[in-house]
Amino acid sequence: MDHKHLQNFLVLAETLHFGRASERCFVSAPTLSRQIKQLEDEVGGALFYRDNRSVKLTAMGKAFVGYAKSTLSNWQHFKNECLDESAPLTGKLHLFCSVTATYSFVYELVSKFRAKHTEVELHLTTGDPAQSITRVQEDKTDIAVAVKPATLAENLSFQRLGRSPLRLIAPKVSCPVQQRLEEGAPVNELAFIVSEQGVLKTRFEAWAKKRQFVPTVYAYVAGHEALVSLVSLGFGLAVVPEVVLEQSPFKEKVSILPVEDLGHIDIGLVAQKRRVNESIVSAFWSCSEEIFGS
Repeated sequence: MDHKHLQNFLVLAETLHFGRASERCFVSAPTLSRQIKQLEDEVGGALFYRDNRSVKLTAMGKAFVGYAKSTLSNWQHFKNECLDESAPLTGKLHLFCSVTATYSFVYELVSKFRAKHTEVELHLTTGDPAQSITRVQEDKTDIAVAVKPATLAENLSFQRLGRSPLRLIAPKVSCPVQQRLEEGAPVNELAFIVSEQGVLKTRFEAWAKKRQFVPTVYAYVAGHEALVSLVSLGFGLAVVPEVVLEQSPFKEKVSILPVEDLGHIDIGLVAQKRRVNESIVSAFWSCSEEIFGS
């Protein structure tokens, strides 16, 4: 089977949308449709249910996802074994990270990597850091920048890029939250903006439990950057990593409250252990070690 067709199949299996998948694969929607039809002819059955409104994987399609990932992984492993070490690296690297990470840790790392490996095609996707580890586990990205959880899955490798203290922030704008703080109200009586998932949500909940209060949540949000913006508008308090606050365009519109028991988070690269020895992933990992240490 054509490896490019397998790669495009996996993109469609992730997006379940021919238009978005064809854009990511740099082919037209009709071309992608023909490629999928060719695969279906080869496997002898439908890989997708599709009509005018939706695309879904069939049972055979779900099973074929595993086959496609395994085949492409084995092909990459074979190419690594046959690699001429004197030749420049070629291929693709998919990296997932938050918007904040692109301004901080990733900027220098990508700059160094590109300078050393000019022929590697880098695909950068930004999104909620709470999704980083899941995307790596599901082979939706090669490497992700993630907050290290309390327990890291055994099949994952973590390379620390940095450490960021957690801060409790409040709005500076005149609002009920700010007025209550000026009146001396304890923080446990005020509303909070909370991450909807991930390590930051877990850490916030543990902090509230340690202080023996059940927080009033004004809103749950995806992504750390939105925490600062909603606090700046006066909707509540939030616990955020200092690195996020430093990069926020709203940092001058919030204040840091004197709370010292929030601790810190470790931020780093995450990849599947079986993939760290792949040539391109290994090269990116090595650049990280050169900049941030092992």
